[in-house]
Amino acid sequence: MKVLMLSDVYFPRVNGVSTSIRTFRRALAAAGHEIDLICPAYGDADVPEAGVQRISARRVVFDPEDRMMHARAVLRQADELAGRGYGLIHVQTPFVAHWLGVRLARRLDLPLTETYHTFFEEYLYHYVPLLPRAALRALARTVSRVQCNALDGLVVPSQAMLDKLRGYGIRVPAAVIPTGLDGDSLGSGDGAALRAAHGIAPDRPVLVHVGRLAHEKNVDALLHMLFELRRLVPDVLLLIAGEGPAERHLRALAARLGLDAQVRFLGYLDRAAGLPGCYRAGDAFVFASRTETQGLVLLEAMSLGVPVVSTAVMGTRDIVGPQRGAVAVGEDPVEFAAACARVLGDAALRARLGTEARAFAQGWSATATAGALAGFWQQCIDERLRTTAPCPAR
Repeated sequence: MKVLMLSDVYFPRVNGVSTSIRTFRRALAAAGHEIDLICPAYGDADVPEAGVQRISARRVVFDPEDRMMHARAVLRQADELAGRGYGLIHVQTPFVAHWLGVRLARRLDLPLTETYHTFFEEYLYHYVPLLPRAALRALARTVSRVQCNALDGLVVPSQAMLDKLRGYGIRVPAAVIPTGLDGDSLGSGDGAALRAAHGIAPDRPVLVHVGRLAHEKNVDALLHMLFELRRLVPDVLLLIAGEGPAERHLRALAARLGLDAQVRFLGYLDRAAGLPGCYRAGDAFVFASRTETQGLVLLEAMSLGVPVVSTAVMGTRDIVGPQRGAVAVGEDPVEFAAACARVLGDAALRARLGTEARAFAQGWSATATAGALAGFWQQCIDERLRTTAPCPAR
């Protein structure tokens, strides 16, 4: 199968969408599919990659990490794209890429599918604070309904997200297909080496959080939890890996709570080098986002045998809910802290959870989820052929 993919984000922009795109493209290519990607150019940090075309783009005013592609640069290629033999167009983001996907699908007469990665209802108000929160939620629901109902098929990473979208009035055919784990992407990781590099004692109780430092990730809740946990585990340390627009706010909050000795911000860590060691340096991985459509970092931690203590909200329910290698908690800081103290204080429990976590993560392979995506694409192609086939002559 040959598919044209469009996205408003991709590496070097580090986030879950970029990771999902790369994981699926690699697994689909290994299965014999050809997936071309059109995405923004970021500048000198761009790394050439087969099948990836970078489009000139400008910075987004309210989110300078992102880029907005020049749509005309893509549309001018429509005739050339028509000659490449694509069977379907798949969109990864609902901005310029979605608009281009709709235009190109009509012009090339191809089925159009899209992945709904982001829970925008609980996202927009962090970036457009001048408008009332209720109005932004209503806007997100309306735009999502209009955009998704224009598709031939919709992919969502979790059942909870699909349930939300059905509540918006989205009725197109849909499939729950999470991003799988690429078994070779993280390696084994050396937690002891990372601890040594940062002067952390081998026996110090350590929690880890990995993710983009954005307001919607609710890292604030982890700091408030840590404030309570310090009373139970005085020498606890929280490692926070990642960068983003909320970093200054989080550093200030940690200082106000008197947590300077209990928190260490590690910044961005390379996936192939520092990140696996960061996961493994932790006695447990902690998470509290309310807006995840999946929560891939949870699976990454679990695949390395690191127990998870997390809230189970939206997409994280599918991962944390079964409580195999994970402890599900509420957001209340006292409750969350008590669960962390129990895990940190019980080596046998950590060992059992770590074993369960590895086994659970093995069921989320990229090969399986890529196969499910290819199967859904084929269904959409077959349905388009069925509905557009000429009536038999009588």
